[in-house]
Amino acid sequence: METSTDARLFRLGWTEGRGNAFAPYAQAGFIAARAVTAARDTVRAASATGQLTVVVQRGFRRGASAASEYPVVGDWLALEPLDGENAALRAVLPRSSVFSRGDHEVGTEQVIAANVDTAVIVAALTYELNLRRLERYLALAWSSGAAPVVLLNKADLCPDLPARVAEVTAVAGGAPVLVASALTGQGLDGLRPYLAANHTVCLLGSSGVGKSTITNALLGEERQLVREVRADDQRGRHTTTGRELFELPVGGLLIDTPGMRAIGLWDADDGVERAFADIDAIALECRFSDCAHDAEPGCAVRAAIERGDLDGSRLESRRKLELEMRSIERRMSVAAARAEGRRMGKLYRDAGKQAARKQRPWEARP
Repeated sequence: METSTDARLFRLGWTEGRGNAFAPYAQAGFIAARAVTAARDTVRAASATGQLTVVVQRGFRRGASAASEYPVVGDWLALEPLDGENAALRAVLPRSSVFSRGDHEVGTEQVIAANVDTAVIVAALTYELNLRRLERYLALAWSSGAAPVVLLNKADLCPDLPARVAEVTAVAGGAPVLVASALTGQGLDGLRPYLAANHTVCLLGSSGVGKSTITNALLGEERQLVREVRADDQRGRHTTTGRELFELPVGGLLIDTPGMRAIGLWDADDGVERAFADIDAIALECRFSDCAHDAEPGCAVRAAIERGDLDGSRLESRRKLELEMRSIERRMSVAAARAEGRRMGKLYRDAGKQAARKQRPWEARP
């Protein structure tokens, strides 16, 4: 028999698999909750009985080997109740999908959101529409484990809608392409199949594409601040300053994210392959299996570009993304080596201090 607790957790996205992962924590008396907002030391989570402030204690911080292990919006948490409004974080449950981007300067991972079923990539149908940036978002979505959907917003501002939709469809790699105007509400019904109960959708896109307007329209109320884009270049300003998980009236869940100026990919080899699957399909006809699509004889990809069957900028875009991936992998290796050196150094220092205390027991503290 389903209880009100079961129904509440289901509405938040609970599944049988998460229940199995949580079983050991349930035996310890912990409760399950989903992160609604999350900063490094400030997390709000929704449980079966209401929202809680989650205390990220020193023990968890010491045990976390990287910032990516801290709770993010969408995470399922094992919490130890402290009182009616606060709980201590004991564990982050395994993630079914992870949106991560890389910092190319230092080679670190930034987790954006977790446990997302559908990633809705929002782009504006203005002259700012950038196909190369859309390819990055698609690679990010596919590498996360979520299914991407492209939503072309501001259809009311597009003078040649069929042509722009065709351009986007050509690079979408089979992902559904929807057209809407969040301002008028036209076309937003196309999102309904992805907003079913127990299903989590994440909105991704640059500032000014209309994510906050879409969020407000789906919520049926003005919850997110909306600002006008600049008239001279149609670029927007950051209106959403943090990520947040919303429960929708139709039963689904929605994560709105701030606009991202930099979309550095992280561990996204599979995502890049999916985003450029059309190139790989053509490359099967190349004379050499290791063809670099440069100056080799019998290159089917170069031939397709010369015939006009493939946009040459697609090939250059893929090469750029692959170079970035290799660059961040090298930085990761250096960062990991340094972190391991620091860890081993601390172990040796701690071992030395412990040995010294054994030799001088009179100095031991009570």
